[in-house]
Amino acid sequence: MAAHVDVLQGTLDMLVLKSLTWGPMHGYSVLAWLRQRSDDQLRVEDAALYPALHRLEARRLIESEWGLSENNRRAKFYRLTTAGRRALREETSHWSRYVSVIDRILSATGPATRTA
Repeated sequence: MAAHVDVLQGTLDMLVLKSLTWGPMHGYSVLAWLRQRSDDQLRVEDAALYPALHRLEARRLIESEWGLSENNRRAKFYRLTTAGRRALREETSHWSRYVSVIDRILSATGPATRTA
């Protein structure tokens, strides 16, 4: 079994926004979705998720309302706002560029050539 991967600083908000693109979810469902989509390799702790949800709500990227979970327990459900969808597109674009640049560096097969 592969070792768990910790969430890189600054990526949790983007991952939470992505998890909410298919509709409202409560916190535990967000954690379950992230585990499932990462084949149980991504480690996100409750202690990190809930501050992220509150941060995103304060930035008006998500909204919340109380409802009942699958087990009829009271839970806060979060959903994306229009601003949240826009922020997710921007962050996804930035992340893709970043990953591409890092991949180019890690795939280097020789020393850099000097330019004048």
